[in-house]
Amino acid sequence: MKIIAILYKGFRKLTKLLIGFFFNPIAKIKFILNGVSYGKGINVKGLFKLEVTRKGDFSIGQNCRFNNGQSYNVSGGNQKCHFWVDGKLTFGNNVGISSSSILCRHRIHIGNFVKIGGNTLIIDTDSHAINPNERIKKDKANWGAVKIDDYAFIGTRCIILKGVTIGRNSIIAAGSIVTKNIPENEIWGGNPAKKIRNI
Repeated sequence: MKIIAILYKGFRKLTKLLIGFFFNPIAKIKFILNGVSYGKGINVKGLFKLEVTRKGDFSIGQNCRFNNGQSYNVSGGNQKCHFWVDGKLTFGNNVGISSSSILCRHRIHIGNFVKIGGNTLIIDTDSHAINPNERIKKDKANWGAVKIDDYAFIGTRCIILKGVTIGRNSIIAAGSIVTKNIPENEIWGGNPAKKIRNI
């Protein structure tokens, strides 16, 4: 039985390696077709969803990593990264993101060395108006730019809402909903997220 398990694990690893050769070329084709500018060292595991509208602008720095699906990040389940860009979305260098969704209607900036855990949602708009009469007529939603500063770490299954800045080095605990600005060098968690302690 032990030999069978070893053979199976070896086959599984080899299969992932062989399939993995195709992910980066496919990702780069998607980037080019959507007008995305990207730096050297892009590392993509699994297939992601991407839609950049005619007025959208998406730029990615160097050495960024994208994990998609449960084969490459168990905490994100079987979700792929999903990017919908109608505004300006920017990634710095060495960003790592797993099985997460970003809806950028206006402006979202993710700094250098930021880590974003599996199944996280980042959104810069309410998507729909609060007033029911406005929803019926124009549906003009409130929005606010989102900024995640360098070296921040977003735990798995977090939600980052509109108008939020997360400071340099700060950590967001898993499952948190961030509704307001977070200073640098702090750990926050909960729903809504509150300060736990300094780093």
